[in-house]
Amino acid sequence: MDIGGKLKKGAGGRKGGGPKKKPVTRSVKAGLQFPVGRIGRYLKKGRYSKRVGTGAPVYLAAVLEYLAAEQTLVLELAGNAARDNKKNRIIPRHVLLAVRNDEELGKLLAGVTIAHGGVLPNINPVLLPKKSEKAAEKSPKSPSKATKSPKKA
Repeated sequence: MDIGGKLKKGAGGRKGGGPKKKPVTRSVKAGLQFPVGRIGRYLKKGRYSKRVGTGAPVYLAAVLEYLAAEQTLVLELAGNAARDNKKNRIIPRHVLLAVRNDEELGKLLAGVTIAHGGVLPNINPVLLPKKSEKAAEKSPKSPSKATKSPKKA
């Protein structure tokens, strides 16, 4: 029983079988680079639960993409630390220096120990040697001597 006119076979509910729309991936809809469909398939195949909602793979893809972007930031900062130490290769020490010197990453990884990373160079100001009075007297005199010296033409 055909009510609204003739339908072509395989038209997918489109009357008259008009032009087929180009399929848009869920990754594009969500504005992500990570594959939402593949992550959804893995969630189902992994048997983590009996049912998987439609938003779950989108959310997980977004989280994974964010973590990947954050990792590239860590690598960039570690590369800068390696360059500061005149090295071509990134070692755990450079990763530690990058993480601890960055405020947000330092807060995120506050309780994390990086193996072979060492510690940040830090000397408590109380432990530094105090400037004696003689040293304090000499420092103001040196600029005045420079002004008294005759200028060479």
